[in-house]
Amino acid sequence: MRVLENFINGAWVPSSASSQLDVRNPATGEVMARVPLSTREDVATAVKAARAAFPAWRSTPPVARARYLFKFKALLEQHKEEIATLCTREHGKTLAESRNDLGRGIENVEHA
Repeated sequence: MRVLENFINGAWVPSSASSQLDVRNPATGEVMARVPLSTREDVATAVKAARAAFPAWRSTPPVARARYLFKFKALLEQHKEEIATLCTREHGKTLAESRNDLGRGIENVEHA
């Protein structure tokens, strides 16, 4: 069973948690993955990495920051159907509802 990881400092890292929860498809009850109940230490590691990264990000010109959002938006659009399918499996929504929600999310990224 796949155990999800935390994204810290640009890399996926396993949690130090000993407790996990099932990620279930609400329509079928199928366990799709397990998510760790990350520890205080996991959170502290993520906060430390974010604090260390912030000065460089703060000094990054807005136009350069915007390029990351445009790239993110393009990736969301490129993988829209795959993401909508995952949302349907994880949240029990209809595929049309997941597509609409993702479309609103893409609009929010564009607005940002």
